[in-house]
Amino acid sequence: MQPVTIGIAGWALPRADAELFPPAGFGSNLARYAAVFDAVEINSSFFRPHRPETYERWADSVPAGFRFAVKLPRSVTHEKRLQDVEAELDRFAAEAGALGEKLGWILVQTPPSLRFDPAAVAALFAGLAERFGTRRPAGEPRDRAESSAHSRGQVFVACEARHGSWFGNEATALLREMEVIRVIADPPAGEPGPFIATAGQAAYVRLHGSPLIYRSIYESERLAQVAAWLRKQHGGALVIFDNTMSGTQVRQAVQLRQMLTSSSSDRHPGSHT
Repeated sequence: MQPVTIGIAGWALPRADAELFPPAGFGSNLARYAAVFDAVEINSSFFRPHRPETYERWADSVPAGFRFAVKLPRSVTHEKRLQDVEAELDRFAAEAGALGEKLGWILVQTPPSLRFDPAAVAALFAGLAERFGTRRPAGEPRDRAESSAHSRGQVFVACEARHGSWFGNEATALLREMEVIRVIADPPAGEPGPFIATAGQAAYVRLHGSPLIYRSIYESERLAQVAAWLRKQHGGALVIFDNTMSGTQVRQAVQLRQMLTSSSSDRHPGSHT
């Protein structure tokens, strides 16, 4: 198994877990967070733009090996519904691109009402590839590309679609062609059957909390199932705890990291319970 990167949606530090992080004098909350975790997911970019200078400051606050996942703005996915979004992509690239080599993933989350439109989807992911260099170099084998992507600063694109039409054969083929990671979400939304990967050996897992999204705590048995599935993967994986309203996301992320060396069952984290 290649390394699994574990992070949180946002870098708020719960008071109950303060002892897990360096003291306040160490630096900003992000700097303290980055002393414990190697990645973070920025969701605030979905709701509002951030200046390039803000992204630069964030990048300067973390070690060289740290990576950010940045959520595509809702103006692209929810307001314009992937149509005529060139200007929005230009703005997003100018902003998030200021992270430089510390930008690791772009997360695209579509609304439950948005059906798969092959032309619009292809245009979106081509636009992201043009602006962020998300496709592997021509002639480089896929397995080699995935194993060396972060070492050369390549950005991955991950897609969390929530309408059933995004899980059919046509959508799966297009995501594979565009080298887009299909997100494994718990609980899954819109997914009518078993999870089908689209990006070879790369994985992006979002643990929202189940059954109460954002609020539910993952029991040790469930985390053990996630760990077992991750151990069976042959490529790199990013796991994000998004159950931030539970107040336990930090402890659970640390617990999962510890579990990755123990034995467990092999259900994947997007399975229904």
